[in-house]
Amino acid sequence: MSINTVHDVEFGTELPSFSPDTSIARTAEFAKAVGWGNGGGRFDDHEAAKKQGLPGALVPGIMGMGFLTTTIHQWSAVAEVEQIDTVFRAPMLADQPLTIGAVVTDIDEETGLIELDMTLKNDLDETRVFGTARVRLPVE
Repeated sequence: MSINTVHDVEFGTELPSFSPDTSIARTAEFAKAVGWGNGGGRFDDHEAAKKQGLPGALVPGIMGMGFLTTTIHQWSAVAEVEQIDTVFRAPMLADQPLTIGAVVTDIDEETGLIELDMTLKNDLDETRVFGTARVRLPVE
């Protein structure tokens, strides 16, 4: 079903899950694109990241937030993301599969405002990031 207006949304609906590309090539490319270079190896080299006390090369946090936004826009191309608030519980590691899930937790049909609870889990079903998103949809 295509989500074009707030009236297309039902409370409790789960958005289609999304599994982003978390390859080390992508995390390195992202870090360079935002001006971080290689971050001393923390985004493009598992061994260099471990020498810094990390469990491996990381998926940058703002990249994870981009994944959350992508999940929303795959669900509704007309959605306007007003806010995403996240809690980073544990590192997201490069080359480790991640799955993003979301559920509709509030709908204001007069203003078109939708609230979503969102999670980013690894392949062990461990929540790495969770949060909420406020999304606005057309009312007509």
